[in-house]
Amino acid sequence: MKNDITKAFSPGKSLFLSHWIKLVPLTGILLILAIPSFAQKGLSRVEAEKLAGKEWTIEINKLRPAAEKVWSEGVIRFGKYTMPIAYRAFGEKPVDGHSLYISLHGGGNAPPQVNDQQWENQRTLYPIKEGFCIVPRAPTNTWNLWHEDHIDNLLDSLIRYAVILEDVNPNKVYILGYSAGGDGVFQLAPRMADRFAAASMMAGHPGDANALNLRNLPFAIYMGGRDTAYSRNTLAIAFNQKLDSLQRLDPKGFIHDFHLYADKAHWMDRLDTIAIPWMASYKRNPFPGKVIWVEDNRVQHRFYWLSAPNDAQVKGATAEVSIVGNEIRVSKNTFSELNINLNDHLLNLDNPVSVTMDGVVLFRKKLERSLGTIKKTVLEYQDPTMVFFVKLILKGKSVRIAKFKGSSL
Repeated sequence: MKNDITKAFSPGKSLFLSHWIKLVPLTGILLILAIPSFAQKGLSRVEAEKLAGKEWTIEINKLRPAAEKVWSEGVIRFGKYTMPIAYRAFGEKPVDGHSLYISLHGGGNAPPQVNDQQWENQRTLYPIKEGFCIVPRAPTNTWNLWHEDHIDNLLDSLIRYAVILEDVNPNKVYILGYSAGGDGVFQLAPRMADRFAAASMMAGHPGDANALNLRNLPFAIYMGGRDTAYSRNTLAIAFNQKLDSLQRLDPKGFIHDFHLYADKAHWMDRLDTIAIPWMASYKRNPFPGKVIWVEDNRVQHRFYWLSAPNDAQVKGATAEVSIVGNEIRVSKNTFSELNINLNDHLLNLDNPVSVTMDGVVLFRKKLERSLGTIKKTVLEYQDPTMVFFVKLILKGKSVRIAKFKGSSL
């Protein structure tokens, strides 16, 4: 289907679209504020936040030519992979921006026409009251079509472009999926937890999904009691029990919801549509006070306010870090190098910051907000909400402040 963006969004038209459109959201323009040139040292919180907005706008404009090309073609590309997009918009835009629901279709290791049909069917399953429901078509026809390595990059681009073009609130991005799409949610939600406000898994298989990374991501499971293929039903029960145990140990984390429909098999007759209002009741907290990060076999470079350089991104590397007042408490760290990214949403950068491990103070110092760090983290996160002013580098029991030039990285 040919894109008709001008018609769909022309003045006077309702935001509700009566048809599905294949597209890729693309970079738009943000208002560039008139911001004075600040010295790199001694930035106040207000100055740092203004510079963060300016740097995000600069990054948007750099991406414009490539994004326009992607928009006109109607697919997202990463390497040799292409991912067509279908979307539908619902309701009026709230004051804090639109919601975004990414809905993953079923299918898997089947002929292309089977997955095409599943893609078409997925568009009919979950009507929403407000926001964009985007249904991508998996780039491959493999059994693990929604959790191969390239999917993370494609979804990152999808979210970034939707935030920029469609005024999506990055704290109101949700992921859900049915059958093979549910398999994908089981895998993607833990390894990309910091991108989403909530996640819902329908009729999928958990595989080796790590529940620890779900500490700050509300996660729902919907399963038919008679969905016995691949032991989906019993594995769903076991995964929920794991979340129950984690929440008992950590009552402030691991929000979850579980629905086992005893008389249903693989098809739940749309009983799972209650997932939409459940997810919509949550917004992402990009700055949780405690983060548990376990690298999957598909490694990530960032997870909430923690990040790691390329050579430290290895399967199984684990960090558990909390912030209490102006104290950063490292409970566990097996990363060879762990970066702790800070801003004034996490603690008060006008006062000294300490880093402790096993009750021992490793570092205590007054930190300076840095334009170089702002530039660096704009590129690292590609998220207007998650921009940081200071980066600490933890190696073993040594802590140092990362330094970046204000004019370059």
